Amino acid sequence: MKNHSTLTPFFFLFFIFHHITVATSTPPYIAVDNINLDCGSFGNSKATDERDWIGDIGSKYGPIEENNKPNSSEASVESIPYSTARLSYSQFTYVFPVTPGPKFVRLYFYSAAYSGFTKSKDFFTVKAGSFTLLRNFSASIHTEKYFVREFCINVEKNKKLNLTFIPFTSGSISYYAFINGIEVVSMPMDYMYYTSSSSIIEGKVPVYVGQAPQFYVNYSMALEMVYRLNIGGSSILPVQDSGMFRQWSEGRTDYLLSDGVNPRDPSLKLKYSKIPKYIAPDTVYQSAASMGPNRTRNSMSNLTWGLPVETGFNYLVRLHFCEIEPLIHVSGTREFTIYIDYQLAEETADVILWADDNDTPYYKDYVVMIQNKGEDSHTLAIDLHPRTDATLRDAILNGVEVFKLSDLSGNLAGLNMVPPPMDQQPALAANKSNTKKTRFIAIGSSVGFLVVAALVCFKVLCKLKKTELYGSYHPLAKWWRWSRPDPYKREFSRRTASSLPGELCRYFSLNEIKTATNNFNEDLIVGVGGFGNVYKGLIEQGNITVAIKRMKQESRQGAHEFMTEIEMLSKLRHVHLVSLIGYCNDEGEMILVYEYMANGTLGHHLYDTPNDPLTWKQRLQICIGAARGLHYLHTCTKHPIIHRDVKTTNILLDEKWVSKVSDFGLSKMGLDNTAVSTLVKGTWGYLDPDYVRRQQLTEKSDVYSFGVVMFEVLCARKALNQGLQEEERNLACWARKCIKRGTISEIIDPYLMNKIAAGCFKVYVELAKSCVSDHGIERPKMNDVMEKLEFALELQEYAEATTKDTDSEVVSFRVATTNGAPWYNSIYHGQMLESTSGTELSTISTELSYPGLDSVTISITSRDDSSGTKNNSS
Repeated sequence: MKNHSTLTPFFFLFFIFHHITVATSTPPYIAVDNINLDCGSFGNSKATDERDWIGDIGSKYGPIEENNKPNSSEASVESIPYSTARLSYSQFTYVFPVTPGPKFVRLYFYSAAYSGFTKSKDFFTVKAGSFTLLRNFSASIHTEKYFVREFCINVEKNKKLNLTFIPFTSGSISYYAFINGIEVVSMPMDYMYYTSSSSIIEGKVPVYVGQAPQFYVNYSMALEMVYRLNIGGSSILPVQDSGMFRQWSEGRTDYLLSDGVNPRDPSLKLKYSKIPKYIAPDTVYQSAASMGPNRTRNSMSNLTWGLPVETGFNYLVRLHFCEIEPLIHVSGTREFTIYIDYQLAEETADVILWADDNDTPYYKDYVVMIQNKGEDSHTLAIDLHPRTDATLRDAILNGVEVFKLSDLSGNLAGLNMVPPPMDQQPALAANKSNTKKTRFIAIGSSVGFLVVAALVCFKVLCKLKKTELYGSYHPLAKWWRWSRPDPYKREFSRRTASSLPGELCRYFSLNEIKTATNNFNEDLIVGVGGFGNVYKGLIEQGNITVAIKRMKQESRQGAHEFMTEIEMLSKLRHVHLVSLIGYCNDEGEMILVYEYMANGTLGHHLYDTPNDPLTWKQRLQICIGAARGLHYLHTCTKHPIIHRDVKTTNILLDEKWVSKVSDFGLSKMGLDNTAVSTLVKGTWGYLDPDYVRRQQLTEKSDVYSFGVVMFEVLCARKALNQGLQEEERNLACWARKCIKRGTISEIIDPYLMNKIAAGCFKVYVELAKSCVSDHGIERPKMNDVMEKLEFALELQEYAEATTKDTDSEVVSFRVATTNGAPWYNSIYHGQMLESTSGTELSTISTELSYPGLDSVTISITSRDDSSGTKNNSS
């Protein structure tokens, strides 16, 4: 044993040196090329994360302009690199002399109104050598103002990295390209996303799911990062990465479609014996998502994530694993099956078998082809299903990365890149002859054709003028309107007016719509959504008020949804479905005209509203009406019509507070008692997890969404709220947990305190819970939902009537459970129910029988505080 007193000075110096080292710790990987270019600025700047950025003005990385000098402009933010931008109406190129090998290329965009440039005119293509990274790209239509697009590109020996920005060209309109910042970072040669010789030797070659046994991500490909998720923990900043400055997003709630737990141990000492330490930050492997200890439930469910992606590309999916449970250190303890995009990827996944021990990080790579089946988007599902023969029926996952792979032509630009309007497309100048003679012939032929066409059109218009005597439904008028080509959606131009019932669905000209809305006056906007604006309008000489939904031309809700809405609502008529009055498909516009709903959406009256709160009876009646409308959809035709987008903003209220289901753009015809295979569409927070997992759609998917609506009605909370704590963000999952814990009464709308009868509350909550069951087979039919809601209303009205007769109060649902029993035990087993008014409440046996339900006890007790006597009634 050494004498420590003699080492005190040295220990003090070591202590200081150690802490300096920790504060400036060296990452596992140091990039050879680490370029941060602040575009449109001069000199060096330091970002908030203390990283240095170089201004491109006057630097060796300054862009090469083909025609004019590129412009630089300042933005209204101070954050580097978003405070300045490089903009130009001409093509410009950045040239980066870098070492050979794979690089991260990150493009930083901030959508803002820059001086001298119209915000909506930013349409451009970005190329890196032979790779097309972005095509007809516009930052101004992006949902976020600040965003980064990350790519992986290999630079060959004796080559430079060239990034070219090419504005969209048009004969009449000037478009521009812009960029705020460019980051180029070298990545390791081995074990990263490209298939290197080392990874081949180690057997770390991606499995081609559903295809050949292996897939090689060659250096001739470019990659685009789509998702990078820290599954069990919070987001990870670039400076907290393992040296490559990657941003890791929190992955516990946004994409997780099933219940789970999040084991974590920030102090866990990891053993990097199987993979390099730079593959992912320690924090990715120190936390995870698993299913929990419920063996029975786990054997019937999955740990599932749903990740929206574009179709028509191969995707590299990297799954990060680390067994962090200290008691699991034997192979076979926790085994599970991995499905990617509903295809078997790994029959038996065993992290201990792969890594040889716990606390040891590992990863597995898979490639999956997402076929283009006529739709631009697709939900890529990652399912982990416990094996029933394992000791633990559980699964675990620590991190996920998803990359889009370029096609054979080097293209990464998907179909969802929004181009400029079709009438602003560039002329095909290449097809024109350069000789004067050919030009003369072409001009002469064109003029002759235009003269003939003008004469024909004049005759047709004269005939159309006569049709005004016969009204809007004259066959010739309808033929003319439908035969005109739609420059946005060809599908509509192929339809004839006879495909829609004219007596139920009126055609409006664009001039009629403009008259009804005072030329789309912004003061008449009564609703805004991703599809566009809804205007309050007047038709029939101002005698009829209507709602006019004008779809944005760049809206995701295109011609198919537009046609579906018209065809569905033209044939359906029900008091609880919004009536479609007509449509307009004129001059590229897609407009729907509905009956006007004076009280707006249900969601508008539940949260973030200055209006008086809805009473509990109003909420019940609104839910009953919506359930009746959905029941009608499920039973009105030979096959059920599945709405597929049930949510509070699609339940509208008229002047008498009658609820009506609206927005049928995503509706689909189902099959009796049979699921329909289809791509997943809907709204996050309301999406049926069974539908997302299996891509099998049934009317029970509407039931799930309606269950979410029921919880929104009860709690006055949004279905998905990123501003809340992680556990509470998804309302359906949070409500189920609260019911299980017996704390459901703590999350309801405070306005409803002492306003819900106990029996009504129990029926309502159990019904909502059954609607949001994980599996469709466990959910009730819409008919049952409708009837049980009606029964809940009867219970409420009965309790209120009895209370009025006996001068007592409606039973409060603020349940005092002293023994940890479920919340409903206090209703059935004589426990005291708290009342804020001082009225004492106890149970008396009065039973109301109902098919499929246990007997419900309603207890009403009044107390005369002056005499101290109790008067019980039931």
